[in-house]
Amino acid sequence: MRNGSLRDASVVVARDENDLVALLSASFPAHGGAYLFLPGGRRGEGESPLECARRELREEAGVSAEHWTPLGSHAITLKSPARVHLFEARQLTLGTQELTATEQDFQLMWWPMRDALRAVGEGRFLLPAGPLALLLAERRHQER
Repeated sequence: MRNGSLRDASVVVARDENDLVALLSASFPAHGGAYLFLPGGRRGEGESPLECARRELREEAGVSAEHWTPLGSHAITLKSPARVHLFEARQLTLGTQELTATEQDFQLMWWPMRDALRAVGEGRFLLPAGPLALLLAERRHQER
């Protein structure tokens, strides 16, 4: 397995039947406060991008999904070969979050897509993969 900092990651836009999106919020003091982000994280050894997305959505949001759509894969940084794999999840089943010790302050919220996209424009997301995934999911939704 590659060094931990070089592992690929998966990020999920989970949309329910009312077009609400699962968002997480937590405080990141090193970055100056609380930020929004989508469920996601680094792949485990032997895990496919989709398996990682399913696991992260279940653990961080307590959600499973029947329908998965890949939204593309993108470089995490210019200096790393690692990629972030973006997915949209639909036909959701809600359960209980399975947070690790370092995730205990993750707050799950359900926002209308338009409000999530507005938060992107306001700089309220910590990592760029979340805004990119939201924009790609919304573009795909509008093209249907």
